[in-house]
Amino acid sequence: MTPMATHLITGSGSGIGAVVARRLHERGDDLLLIARDAGRGKELTALYPGSRALVGDLAVPDRLAWAMSHQVLPDRLDSLLHFAGVVDLGPVGDFSPKGWHHQLNVNLIAPAELTRLFLPQLRAAKGQVIFVNSGSGLKANAEWAAYAASKHGLKALADALREEERPNGVRVTSVYPGRTATPMQIKIHQHEGKEYDASTVIDPESVATAFLTALDLPRDAEIHDMTVRPGR
Repeated sequence: MTPMATHLITGSGSGIGAVVARRLHERGDDLLLIARDAGRGKELTALYPGSRALVGDLAVPDRLAWAMSHQVLPDRLDSLLHFAGVVDLGPVGDFSPKGWHHQLNVNLIAPAELTRLFLPQLRAAKGQVIFVNSGSGLKANAEWAAYAASKHGLKALADALREEERPNGVRVTSVYPGRTATPMQIKIHQHEGKEYDASTVIDPESVATAFLTALDLPRDAEIHDMTVRPGR
C-alpha cells in the first residue's frame, strides 16, 4: 500500500484488530474505526491520534445504513478490514435462536452490510477487503455450530465478492488464523475447561504480519485465502 492509505477497521479495540490498527497507524496511514457507540469511539480514537470513529453497532446490522448516512464518509477507501467477531459455544440441542442471531449478525451479516455500504469508495480506490475468518470457517467441531456457521458463511461472502468485484479492481482476501492469543481465546479455553497458556498459541503480531502481507502485496497479484497455524 502507498503511504497515507485510508483503512476502515472493525474490531480495532482488541486482539488481532488492535495489533493491525497500531501497525498501520505507526506507519502513517489514516484510520477510520467502527465503534458501537460514541463513547467507545472516543476510547478508540484516543489510542490512535489522528484517527476518526464511525459509529455503528455490528450487533444490529439493519441499522448500519441509517447510522452511516448520518456521518461523514470518505470518498475513497484503500481497504476495509473486518476483525470484529464474537463467539459463544454450546451443543446444537441447547443453543437458542438468540445465540444464533447474535453470532450471525456480528460475524456475517454486519460484514456483508458494511462491505455493501462502502463498495463505491473501495471501487474508486481499487482497494481491498480482508476478512478475518477462522479454522472454524473450514471445519466445524462439536459445540461450535453457530460460530462455525457464521464463519462458513463469511467464506462464502468473500468468495462471491471476489468474483463480483474483480472487474472493478477490488481485491478480496480471507485469512484463517488458528488459535491466537486474544481475549476471545481466553473465553474459549474457559468454556473448554482448559488452562490458558498464551505461549502455546499464535502471537497476534504474527497474524497481523500475515494480514499486512496480503494488504501490501503488489497489484499484479492477489492472495485469496491464507491459513495461519501455530508453529509450535
